[in-house]
Amino acid sequence: MGDLASIVKAYDIRGVVPDQLDEGVAEAVGAAFVRVTGAKTIVTMHDMRTSSGPLADAFGRGAASQGADVLAGGLGSTDMLYYASGDLGMPGAMITASHNPPQYNGIKLCRAGAKPVGIQTGLRDVQDLAERALVPAPAPGTVTPRDLLPGYADHLRKLVDISSVRPLTVAVDAGNGMAGHTVPKVFEGLPIALIPLYFELDGTFPNHEANPIEPENLRDLQRAVTEHHADIGLAFDGDADRCFVVDERGRAVSPSVLTALIATRELAREPGATIIHNLITSRAVPEIVAAAGGVPVRTRVGHSFIKAEMARTGAVFGGEHSGHFYFRDFWCADSGLLAALHTLAALGEQAGPLSQLLSQYTRYVASGEINSAVADQAASTEQVRQAFAGRPGVSTDELDGLTVGTSAWWFNLRPSNTEPLLRLNVEADTETTMAAVRDEVLGVVRDTTDHSG
Repeated sequence: MGDLASIVKAYDIRGVVPDQLDEGVAEAVGAAFVRVTGAKTIVTMHDMRTSSGPLADAFGRGAASQGADVLAGGLGSTDMLYYASGDLGMPGAMITASHNPPQYNGIKLCRAGAKPVGIQTGLRDVQDLAERALVPAPAPGTVTPRDLLPGYADHLRKLVDISSVRPLTVAVDAGNGMAGHTVPKVFEGLPIALIPLYFELDGTFPNHEANPIEPENLRDLQRAVTEHHADIGLAFDGDADRCFVVDERGRAVSPSVLTALIATRELAREPGATIIHNLITSRAVPEIVAAAGGVPVRTRVGHSFIKAEMARTGAVFGGEHSGHFYFRDFWCADSGLLAALHTLAALGEQAGPLSQLLSQYTRYVASGEINSAVADQAASTEQVRQAFAGRPGVSTDELDGLTVGTSAWWFNLRPSNTEPLLRLNVEADTETTMAAVRDEVLGVVRDTTDHSG
């Protein structure tokens, strides 16, 4: 096996099929994963991409070659893999490239209990072993198919019971991804009239990218919500671990608002608990958490930081502005469908429309994330730091990139880990202030790079 450096990322393995990632690579990674974890049994699952089934089979062969038994879960979402790893107490592998284009695929790994495997927690060791020819075990393991969907659906419905809420009309855009497989089973028998969009599993994504963070990918859902007079719209990414929400007016709901909503529900259940939020989440989130008697803890952007802080603090819940929501009762892992159930429960337990319910969690005006291409991330960030240095009432911190703020506004400017980009998020008390701060920062950033980006 050759050099895998080009496809081993910070949190997973991802590359173009078959040029970078093929069945030989998957088999080698499966064998290495068993060596690194020492597992006697592992569980595998895969998404709907054409290459995913064969790659999952190859991964399982590699694992079995090292003497481990393999439970082959077949088609599933990433959070179903986390459920299996947590419920069965064994390491797992999910074959998916999430929202990436069709020619990509990848492998997400976790230890028993859905504990993440990243570059600093075992993925580098997996890479090192996968690049060598490992000697097979004297007795290979077995590969056994296992249908995990019923258990997954039951588990989510026990965590959030919506069987007795008022009837709801719910539009769901699965983007031809794995939510088309999981949502019907989870919603089965619940007081929900389902309006399905793109539930056919199709890894070529014929309708739109399965990436709901991009506004254009929500347009079909927004139209369906208003045309069908739905109470709510839900959109999932390709492997269904992220969830975005559209209200009854067809307007996209900020993930920060969902974070605040779910946090208050969890705090009602466990007063005084800790809630994790990343640093580009709305300032409203820690304010609302504190007002509800909880302890807000701010982290860097990225699931590895969220999960680490949840483990360290015993937090009951964590939210990210990217649409990932993490639950202590779900092995501190993220689940888009569990976040959706919380939102449906909150909506169905009261009589008003979703927009009215969520208005109490919306306090400020946000820019959304704005990317600028730069020649030198550090130099551009320093220019911005100097532009705002010394102003009255301005504070700065460097938890993740550069955060600058006053009582009326704040912004975060942080470098992309994978591209020559700076990502800007601005929030303020008013639209006018937000626009002024946004334009000033972008003026500095783009002036330092001859207006590129």
